[in-house]
Amino acid sequence: MIGTGIKRGTAELAILSVLEDGPLHGYELAQRIEKQTRGALRFTLAALYPTLYKMEQRGWVRGNWETSRNGRRRRCYSLTSAGKTKLSPMREEWAELFRALRQLTKVSDA
Repeated sequence: MIGTGIKRGTAELAILSVLEDGPLHGYELAQRIEKQTRGALRFTLAALYPTLYKMEQRGWVRGNWETSRNGRRRRCYSLTSAGKTKLSPMREEWAELFRALRQLTKVSDA
């Protein structure tokens, strides 16, 4: 399991990457991240929503309120053009970090 200190830094990349495929509600976003990482990354909604709020303030994601058929209101998040622009250099930055860590720790890809 990946520790919480490392996970904090991965939340933005994970959110932007998942939203690249289309808009999602917070719960769906958390589920998608967990599923696509085979459970290695898990974010509670209490941890996810503050990150989404910060990303919305930066203009990387947009949240819109929607009302479901049963009358329940939920916020649906989508990637903005600024978020798409941010995603590419963020991926490269993380790739560079992973290359450096592999070199330093002598860990090879499995």
